Amino acid sequence: MNTTRTQSMHPDQALFSGEAVLPTIPVCEHFAGSRKLIEKALAIQAELGPVFDITADCEDGAATGREMDHVSMVANMVLNEANKYGMLGIRIHDPSHSFWRKDVDTILERASEKIAYITIPKATSYAQAMEVSDFIREKTLAHRSSRRIPLHILIETHGALRDVERIAAIDNLQVLDFGLMDFVSAHQGAIRASQMRSPGQFDHPLIARAKANITAAALGNGVIPAHNVCLSLKDPDLVRADAKRARDEFGFLRMWSIHPAQIAPILDAMRPAFHEVLDAVAILALAQEAEWGPIQYKNELHDRATYRYFWSLLKRAKSTGMALPQAAEDRFFRSNSFAPRSSAP
Repeated sequence: MNTTRTQSMHPDQALFSGEAVLPTIPVCEHFAGSRKLIEKALAIQAELGPVFDITADCEDGAATGREMDHVSMVANMVLNEANKYGMLGIRIHDPSHSFWRKDVDTILERASEKIAYITIPKATSYAQAMEVSDFIREKTLAHRSSRRIPLHILIETHGALRDVERIAAIDNLQVLDFGLMDFVSAHQGAIRASQMRSPGQFDHPLIARAKANITAAALGNGVIPAHNVCLSLKDPDLVRADAKRARDEFGFLRMWSIHPAQIAPILDAMRPAFHEVLDAVAILALAQEAEWGPIQYKNELHDRATYRYFWSLLKRAKSTGMALPQAAEDRFFRSNSFAPRSSAP
């Protein structure tokens, strides 16, 4: 075996050959529905660094009759120098709305090279999600862009949940989101409104089933599962607790924020414990020296199965802005040209 080649190989290549590798994207996605709120979010991002995405909301943010003004404003913000990390995406109108095609056409005509992603809400089936996906691909080519713009799809209807395995396999899908409020509403009173809050949102069997099915479908297809909002806007402890339950109990790797005060608690909850990060660095360093063969660490056996776990943990720590040991930066990130928004190689 060529030791030099193996040791210099990116861990995604060494450890995930033939498997879908999860995209390396932030654990927090902040929604903003107006120019003022988008500007505020970009200012916070400039202060904290590229540790959260911003989604400009055309679905709920655009006033009726002002849809064109709104999406044009969003295109301007995507191109604005304030969007210095290129981490501004867009949620278009839902497929039943007459304007969703215009949203797509406008944003791709104006900002196809810089839009971070496009979120599709309220798909009622795999076929409907594919219709929008196909339109986005066609319009991307029509506007002479070589990019494959990442897609995010919201699961918030009975039909989308029923088709979630097929939806999760759609080409170029990056995130599968859970839309709790619309999902509860779709049950027409069978699930009480109080179940949109904790602990009900995690304990109610119908909601728990939906969350588990979404995360399983997403992770099985190399897609990031994103958790719904916490309705408490300014209680950081409650936001943190919701994000932690979503992460620890259901496997969500990302969560929505709908108020600037929610961003930091979400990052805190999704961030690995520092002692785990130290173990990950030590284990992966030994593994790389052993050409990714089995090793012993603290009297325990480790092989490729645990290496994959610790490499994923280390990437998640990096994406949350955690300060990593310099040895980890040099060995695993700087030398491997780590990209904050990278996908599988």
